[in-house]
Amino acid sequence: MNAQLVIGGGFAGLCSAYYLAKAGRRVVVVDRDPSMRESCSNRNAGMIVPSHFIPLAAPGVVAQGMKWMLNKSSPFSFRPQLDVALWKWCWQFWRHANKRNVENSRGLLRDLSLESRSLFEELSDELGFALAKRGLLMLCQSEEGLHEESEVAAMAGELGIQAEVCGPERLRELDPGVEMNALGGVWFSQDCHLDTEGFLAALRAGVAKLGGEFREGEITDFRVQGDRVTHAVDAAGEELPVAGVTVAGGAWSPEIARKLGLVLPMQGGKGYSFTLPNPAQQPALCSLLKEGRVAVTPMGDSLRVAGTMEIGGNDLSVNRARLQGVIDTFCRFFPAFEPSAFEGLDVWSGLRPCSPDGMPFVGRAAGFTNATVATGHSMLGLSLGPVTGRMIADLVAGGEVDKRLDPARFGRSRAGA
Repeated sequence: MNAQLVIGGGFAGLCSAYYLAKAGRRVVVVDRDPSMRESCSNRNAGMIVPSHFIPLAAPGVVAQGMKWMLNKSSPFSFRPQLDVALWKWCWQFWRHANKRNVENSRGLLRDLSLESRSLFEELSDELGFALAKRGLLMLCQSEEGLHEESEVAAMAGELGIQAEVCGPERLRELDPGVEMNALGGVWFSQDCHLDTEGFLAALRAGVAKLGGEFREGEITDFRVQGDRVTHAVDAAGEELPVAGVTVAGGAWSPEIARKLGLVLPMQGGKGYSFTLPNPAQQPALCSLLKEGRVAVTPMGDSLRVAGTMEIGGNDLSVNRARLQGVIDTFCRFFPAFEPSAFEGLDVWSGLRPCSPDGMPFVGRAAGFTNATVATGHSMLGLSLGPVTGRMIADLVAGGEVDKRLDPARFGRSRAGA
């Protein structure tokens, strides 16, 4: 029996592989780095966030981004290049950064996020990883920031997502073991967090237990007969017979998807993270620091600090000024820490796969009966991983998903072009 081939071993790929294997299908996962030690999935902030129902393309984002570009240590940068795909993506993002896109997307993002959270609880029982269900604090140091987040909290309430606007005293009640320098914030009690390395290891073990296999390599092409993919071709030229394929390669998905005639307008949104092994204080809740867009997550005895969004190619180099911006923001919000705590720590950089409308690409590859796509989740790759995997398993079984996730919504090209 030929296998369902999953291209990519990050959250989307492994969750797809797990749910496919649970459905009784033979699965093979192919990744250039099957250990995933340095992947975006392995070193991200580890947050499961029903609170993130507003897509990346939203009102005010472009204007704020342009202001931040004037500050070398800000949480956002854009690196212009002579790249037609980059400028097309920018144009499409600008066209979608409006109220209509938010209104069209927020209900679906809410539904997907809450379903995914429920699946995380099931997976925690099935696979044995720890899931911290304590919520997330959106911390603010300015009146403007607190006002903006209070409006988000009101919108969350309209959508049935739990959100509580908090003053400093309430913040101390929620997390008394850590000193926070914040004017106020919002507690999203349904959000969760986990140790990303532990979750990935549990997923891999679960796939293997169900008979799934892992293979190191890179898929570069396909062999097609009619409306079916019959073989995947690796970088060495070996042709692998397949029952079907799922493209889940994160920021590197567009190149391989193009071989199936799909145009996936995506850009890698580069982010950085540190992992503090012996933090001066350990928060009980994960948090987002509004003014600097920094994520803070307790992971066992360690503390992960992550941030920035840099658009402009798939370059993984580190911008030291923006890295310092992450450190400075963190220390302003958590005054028990000094910048010296970050000296000598390894710096990780990774690419979030960002679509121009802020919605993932999950669905069938148009024109094929046995090819699916699971990518473009931006900062929600972990959060939407389980529901994405379940949708892929449903698609392979003949089901359908919401058309707003259609991988072909921005157009198609000639297969193999």
